[in-house]
Amino acid sequence: MRTNFYKPFIGFAILLLTISCKTEPEAIDFGKDQCSFCMMNIVDKTHAAQYITKKGKQFKFDSIECMVNDLSEKNEDEMSIMLVANYANPGEMIDAKTASYLISIAIKSPMGANLSAVSTTEKADELQQKYSGDIYTWQTLKQRLSDK
Repeated sequence: MRTNFYKPFIGFAILLLTISCKTEPEAIDFGKDQCSFCMMNIVDKTHAAQYITKKGKQFKFDSIECMVNDLSEKNEDEMSIMLVANYANPGEMIDAKTASYLISIAIKSPMGANLSAVSTTEKADELQQKYSGDIYTWQTLKQRLSDK
């Protein structure tokens, strides 16, 4: 008889644990949220970035280079989601690990690295034809920024 009494509470506790472990990105509130790295307000929808730890903690950045610099001091395996703004579609966030990156002096980014992300290598090639610059993958970008 007592076990039947506890079943709803056990089910509710399991439900709460399942919900609390879910990690989803919060939308960046442009103009109000601050960069977790440099503390500037995040205003540029074409260069913002964010990551969420496996524990669900949100970190938002005004530029991709701020996120890369912040991650250089952390274990990337502890991240659940890493997103960067899609330069070709302002406001859209794309997977940082599969994005293609262009560093071009013709495209200014908030912190001066002139770094932009797009969702495909084809789009990166198009931007490179238009603005010149160098194309990077996530791995080569991290290496390039760590060399400075």
